Amino acid sequence: MTGRNLLAARAAAAFERLYGEAPAGRWAAPGRVNLIGEHTDYNDGFVLPFALPQRTVVAATPVDAPLWTVWSEQAGEQITFDGTDAGKPGQVTGWGGYVAGVVWALLDAGHQVPGARLTVVSDVPPGAGLSSSAALEAAVLTALADLGRIDLPVDDRPALAQRAENVYAGMPCGIMDQAASIRCRAGHALFLDCRSLALEHIPFDAAGAGLAVLVIDSRAPHRHVTGEYAARRAACESAARALGVPALRDVTTDGLPVALARLDDDVVRRRVRHVVTENQRVLETVALLRAGDVPAIGPLMTASHASMRDDFEITVPEVDTAVEAALSAGAYGARMTGGGFGGCVLALVDADRVDAVADAVTAAYADRGFTPPVWFSAAPSAGAAALP
Repeated sequence: MTGRNLLAARAAAAFERLYGEAPAGRWAAPGRVNLIGEHTDYNDGFVLPFALPQRTVVAATPVDAPLWTVWSEQAGEQITFDGTDAGKPGQVTGWGGYVAGVVWALLDAGHQVPGARLTVVSDVPPGAGLSSSAALEAAVLTALADLGRIDLPVDDRPALAQRAENVYAGMPCGIMDQAASIRCRAGHALFLDCRSLALEHIPFDAAGAGLAVLVIDSRAPHRHVTGEYAARRAACESAARALGVPALRDVTTDGLPVALARLDDDVVRRRVRHVVTENQRVLETVALLRAGDVPAIGPLMTASHASMRDDFEITVPEVDTAVEAALSAGAYGARMTGGGFGGCVLALVDADRVDAVADAVTAAYADRGFTPPVWFSAAPSAGAAALP
């Protein structure tokens, strides 16, 4: 039985145990890693995520009342909320806020949302920067849309899930995480223009090139809903206003020196430099992948990490150590993935060197006295869907 099937079986078994009947269906949505393009999404820029095999599964059945009862295996608890709670952003907190946020976003968009009983199981690690919250939102949204026969085109779903997180849960994220969890295809990275929402599925076959993407969980706490993420976004938006552009996406690499000279604050200049150069790195990575030159994206990954470390200042010692150790052990490139301040590192390595590179990172952690990292190899997987 595959990992996804095991999760689905656990979700269904929990549903029967808690509610005394089989669920009407099961739905799954994946976590994600971002190959390159960090903190560019809310600047109307470009991102290149891919979906992970790890996913969140929801088993659910509708009920004839505006009441939602949800049990989470990871949290080990059950919550219940009604239409009043779902109608007030922030009323339901913690992990349940992401579920209630989806109900709120659907109601706010004018949809008739069925009450439901749900169970949630997941192997997307929480707090690791792999978008466990977006996976939960996408799985719940897919389930409720099917249960309520809601006419909600898949193109419109990421923005609705993003509103759930931005407004209800209070996390000012861009649209990348929800787009990846909903729209990704197996074997491809998702090239997304976060202004127009135009997307292209870019073939990404690391295995065919004899390579692997090693995902290293730094084990450093990963918390976005602190002041740091919001502060980075505010700095970018302030810089765009000062430069007279709609968003930093409108500053080109050629125009960057002039733009930086117009800004008085050195911290803001560095934030702008990261966003502008990161957008360019996404475009160059896409061009290389279109040409089938997977190894050549490695230096762009490493340059991205240096920019996040030095200009955007969102890395921590654990992730920097993992990147340095992976590169020393022969990785073609390595970078932190996700919003920062913890989370995971991606390393592009020869397929037969996965264990060796992971062992080198583990040894470097031991030397620094860090909690040992957790790692796995990742292949691009499919987005949210109903399960058979």
